[in-house]
This record gives sequence, structure tokens and C-alpha cells, in this order.
Amino acid sequence: MTTIFPLILPDFLLIALGALLLHRFGFSREFFQGAEKLVYYVLFPALLFDSITRIPLNLGDTWPLLVAAAALIAVGTALAWLALPILKPEHLQHAALTQCAFRFNTYLGMSLASAIAGPSGVAVMALLVGFSVPMANMVAVTVLARGQQGRIAIELLKNPLILSTVAALGWNLAGLSVPGPAQLAFSRLGACALGIGLLCVGATLSLQGSRQAGALISWITAIKLLALPVAALAIAWLLDMSTLERQMLLVFAALPTASSAHVLAARMGADSRLVALTMSIGTILAGLTIPLWLSLAT
Repeated sequence: MTTIFPLILPDFLLIALGALLLHRFGFSREFFQGAEKLVYYVLFPALLFDSITRIPLNLGDTWPLLVAAAALIAVGTALAWLALPILKPEHLQHAALTQCAFRFNTYLGMSLASAIAGPSGVAVMALLVGFSVPMANMVAVTVLARGQQGRIAIELLKNPLILSTVAALGWNLAGLSVPGPAQLAFSRLGACALGIGLLCVGATLSLQGSRQAGALISWITAIKLLALPVAALAIAWLLDMSTLERQMLLVFAALPTASSAHVLAARMGADSRLVALTMSIGTILAGLTIPLWLSLAT
């Protein structure tokens, strides 16, 4: 674990810096909202497209990652729903927090993949993220929308991460190459995505929320940081994944909840402060749990 901790420390230092910039150095929430919008709509789609199109793919290479991503989301969703008969939480709070059991912080995941395994790790993580974004969004929006099928379709069709992933997979599987100047532009945009994205994660951290939902928050956090990594190890073994794929799947499963989860909750009329609290607690604790899980994968 002592050799792994230095790999994740820079990312958590950037998250801490984002929090300091907001709370101590006068950077406004509006500044970070604009920065996050830039990352979400421009920089991160460029990173996904660049990563997925750089390495030749075929369906035989990618199907285990697709199956693994779907299985992890299914496990997280099922375990989150078990809270209903066991904890009997308030239904609106449960609907808001269900997404926190399976959504993932893409910025942190891609940065850790780069630190651990370089471009090859980034390519595998990009595929996991690309496959999982539409599935995770579909489940999250379905739970929050409660019968608003039209809204679910709109949310999915507007998602820039889904659009960039579909475009990159289609481009790659068609055997096309990205022209040199365009690829360099995508690469430079992608290089900006991770640092700015992690600063934005820090600016969204909040420890203010409902004390009445402590048991539910603990349940969801345990699923995301403990149960899903165990599931990832089992899935990797069942699918006979390579060492690189197993490491990236474990990193992916161990990631804390995406900071965008509270944005979706607010947009869908749910308790966004409770989601932000859960995300914040998970992000802080992930600094301890991720090195533990990575030590088991090496």
C-alpha cells in the first residue's frame, strides 16, 4: 500500500486544492460551475474520444468490459434497493441516493488509470467509463423520473459523454484514423480535463446535509467503496480478465460517487444536498479505501 498511496495522492491534493480555492481564496461557485460545464461539455468528451480512438479495438476485446460494467451497475442498484426493506428509509431520500451506489467519478478514474498504467490503462478506463455512462444515467434518471419516459430519453440523448463515446467507438470499429492535427487538439483538450475536473470535484464537497439519513448514507457508501470492489474482483475472475483489465475494473469499482450526481438530483427535484453530502463523505473515505483495494490487485 505504501507504493500505491503516492500514485493517488496528487489527485486528492487537487481535490483539496479545489475546496481551498472555493472556501479560502475567493473563487466563486459561479467560477467552478463554469469550469465544470467546460469540462463536462468540451474537455472530457475530447479525452474520451482521443483515448478510445488511439488503440485498435474489436468486439471480441470489448465485450468483457461491457459485461463487467453492466454487472457492477446491476449489483450496485440491487444492493441499494435492499435498503428499502432493511432500513425502511424515506422514499424520496432513497430515490435520490440510489444513484450514489453505482455512479463513479470519471475524472478521478481516468487520472488514476493514467498514473497506474499509462496510456493503456487510460484506454481501458475510457471504455469502462464510456460503456457505463449511458447505463448509469439511464438507471439514475429512471429512479428519479418515476415514469417520465420522455425525460429519460432526453437526458440520455443530450449527454455529451454518451455522444462522444458512441462517436469514438463507431470511428474506431470502422477502422478510421484521426488526422494528426485533430488528434493533437483532442489530446491537449483531454490533458486539461483531469486537472480542472478534480479541482471542480473539490469545490463541490459539502458536509452539510440531513442527519436523519445517516444509516442510509452509511449503507450507500459501504456499497460503493466496499461491496462493488469485491464484486469487481469476482467479475474479473469469472471473465478471466487480463491483469490490466482487472486493475482498471477494480479502480473503476472503487471510485467514489460522481459529483454530477447532486446536479442530476437537483435538476430532477430530489434532495441534492443529501446527495452532495454522500458524495463528499465517499470521496474523503476513498482516499483510504482505494489504496487498500489496489494493493490487492497488484
